[in-house]
Amino acid sequence: MRDIKDPIETEQQEWKKQQNQNRLKTWLTIFSPVCLLLVWEFLSQSGLIDARFFPPPTAIVSTFIELLTSGELFHHINISLFRIGFGFLLGVIPGILIGLCMGLYAPIRHFISPIIMALMPIPTIALLPIILIIFGIGEVSKVVTIAGSVFFPVVINTVAGVISIDSIYLDVAKNYGASRKDFFLKIALPGSLPVMLEGIQMGQAIALLTIVAAEMMGATSGIGYLIWTSYSAFLLKEMFVGLILISFFGYIFSLLLRGLQRKLVPWR
Repeated sequence: MRDIKDPIETEQQEWKKQQNQNRLKTWLTIFSPVCLLLVWEFLSQSGLIDARFFPPPTAIVSTFIELLTSGELFHHINISLFRIGFGFLLGVIPGILIGLCMGLYAPIRHFISPIIMALMPIPTIALLPIILIIFGIGEVSKVVTIAGSVFFPVVINTVAGVISIDSIYLDVAKNYGASRKDFFLKIALPGSLPVMLEGIQMGQAIALLTIVAAEMMGATSGIGYLIWTSYSAFLLKEMFVGLILISFFGYIFSLLLRGLQRKLVPWR
């Protein structure tokens, strides 16, 4: 009886140990930004840093509540999230499809690779004047700018993911007469998912960087517009509200994509 009980007790102890480690990690994750905010508050309130340039977090929170209750902040957030979401999808979907084709078919890869390698080093923001000339200063230009910045990391990582698939899977599929649809959906797509999702994760970070820059030029709304106009008018508390919002959304999007990654590729 003792021999049966020991493995069960050992397993329960291991589970409790794992739970304690997870709680410690969670508390450390929460403590680090709180600690930073407390240090910032102390330095600003004590005058060790200039409160005109680095207003205390309590003042920034007060400004955040004012902008929130007035409805102005909701307007900027909704506009930016629409642009990010639509531009992100417009960059990810073609990036995945073209990446799968390039990974599976060498002629397509050799044909498209030089174009991608030539355009990828050019920052999307550097192309913004051309995008504005072609698409105007409306919503389309903002969406296209984000899509262009997201497309390249997704397509490159997707190609790398497909190429890294063990050739034995492709050979078996050919021997059993797999259709092109099977190659895409049952071999290339699941096989490239781990690397592809890293590209998508990188793309969402770039999308946030791009939206701020895009909304600083030729925009009348959005978080980037809020940051730029606040800076121009020396309303630094409003500017910090915009910066913290971008940071917050970046963290939330990263958590969502990590959660999706755990669901789609649990072995990673």
